[in-house]
Amino acid sequence: MTSLPSILGGLDPTSDRAVFRQIADQLREAIDRGRFKEGEKLPSEAELVEHYGVSRMTVRNSFSILQGEGLVHAEHGRGVFVRPRPPVRRLASDRFARRHREQGKSAFIVEADAAGSHPTVDSLEVKEEKASQDISTRLGSVRRVLARRRRYLLDGRPVEFATSYLPLDIARSTQIAEPNPGPGGIYARLEELGHRLDHFEEEIRARMPSPSEVKTLQLASGVPVIHLIRTAFDADGRAVEVCDTVMAADAYVLSYQLPAT
Repeated sequence: MTSLPSILGGLDPTSDRAVFRQIADQLREAIDRGRFKEGEKLPSEAELVEHYGVSRMTVRNSFSILQGEGLVHAEHGRGVFVRPRPPVRRLASDRFARRHREQGKSAFIVEADAAGSHPTVDSLEVKEEKASQDISTRLGSVRRVLARRRRYLLDGRPVEFATSYLPLDIARSTQIAEPNPGPGGIYARLEELGHRLDHFEEEIRARMPSPSEVKTLQLASGVPVIHLIRTAFDADGRAVEVCDTVMAADAYVLSYQLPAT
């Protein structure tokens, strides 16, 4: 490792910023500049105590700040490491293109291929249930829906989980109600049933995760989620699916192309 004085500066005794925050600031800047790379171990508590002339508790408080921001993670007995951040580039304007469905690819597989990652799906549940008020409104006042819940993983890491809601008069007793809807996913099946997809509407917001979302996505402390609700419309203007998706924010880069006119 390069010597600490060449990577980290010293403390400013004239600053009114707490010492542990100054140390966290310097470590954060070093991570942002790539001086500590993804997966690399940070200097030990003892090394930082010697470098800054502070107590171990001060250094631990600095590490706690970085852990809360999702920048690092601690491994018992080994030290503190920079968290890997392998982004999936979510091609928002392209991932639902009909050509992908015709090739037998769902949107998630398209994204995984673009990222060079291996996609898997687990925690799959398919059942009929009463629609919530919000889902009912989005689907045109339906009372019951077919719900498809699943968790998506890339290279074994959970990155998102989603629930698709479809009107029963469309989905009941079709392949959409099967655990495996077949090549191209449920959108390919909708089009085979005569619901040619015309456009999608998406609402996106960022927020902190609930305890259950932290567990499901195995999120590190301080990592937010992207909450996306998408409604699919057919050529007749009917809403044929609502998909409620929660994504690990540190796993995605959302990429859009917007027309100038």
